[in-house]
Amino acid sequence: MESKIVSALNLTYNPVALIWSDDRPKDALQFKKGRWGCVMALFANAAKGRTAVFDRETFGCWGGGVGLGFGNQYLKVPGGIEGFYDFLSTGNDKWGNNKIAERICTMVGNHFMDEFRHGERYLKSPEIVKEFVDALPITDIPAEYVIFKPLKDVNAEQEEPVVIIFLANPDQLSAMVVLANYGRKNFESVSIPFAAGCQTIGIIPYREVRSDNPRAVIGLTDLSARNNVRRQLGKDLFTFAVPLKMFHEMEENVEGSFLERKTWKALTES
Repeated sequence: MESKIVSALNLTYNPVALIWSDDRPKDALQFKKGRWGCVMALFANAAKGRTAVFDRETFGCWGGGVGLGFGNQYLKVPGGIEGFYDFLSTGNDKWGNNKIAERICTMVGNHFMDEFRHGERYLKSPEIVKEFVDALPITDIPAEYVIFKPLKDVNAEQEEPVVIIFLANPDQLSAMVVLANYGRKNFESVSIPFAAGCQTIGIIPYREVRSDNPRAVIGLTDLSARNNVRRQLGKDLFTFAVPLKMFHEMEENVEGSFLERKTWKALTES
């Protein structure tokens, strides 16, 4: 699939198509079963031209399983879902000698172990984390695999992406926000939720797919995800995820828009 937006915005990386499928693509990157990893690291590889695939046993971490749409994997956190509430907030030190954390030490690195014990502190209390989790559109997709594939490699006659994900710097992100609202009568067509990096390209855009007027979702505001992709993608990019219907709408609006005018061209030339 081609994209007018890529050339009009002079994007560095090709958009990534997120596809649900019951067929595993050949030669795709995939975490090993039981191997710890960040979904966004494989997303970065897809943006650079590789195909990546995930299933219900190879999603990297519990949050990745939730973000990709493999059900409520938070229930499998050591200590139960309450262990996740503590992890995202004040930490699991209350477990004393922390035998719960020791159960996963062979899977994860020292950095994660420190955060599991002492908390990421992204939300103030476990009670607020529970409210966050309860509000998530946790989904169990009707397919075996989630695939990340460079958009340019997608055969539109054989594959139908669920979501298209762009990587944009601040100027390009600004342009995408304008383009998302360009042909609409409502002017809040872009959302920036508090969520994990994988959730802002997965389950939150999945919810928008079901809307008559879907919104785009800005992501990579997740500090942990930004750390995980910084070496691969640099430090100044955000994700901009759009359901397929909205992607086609935005593509149709490129010609004749502000993207052909002097203000945008001045930004691209500076």
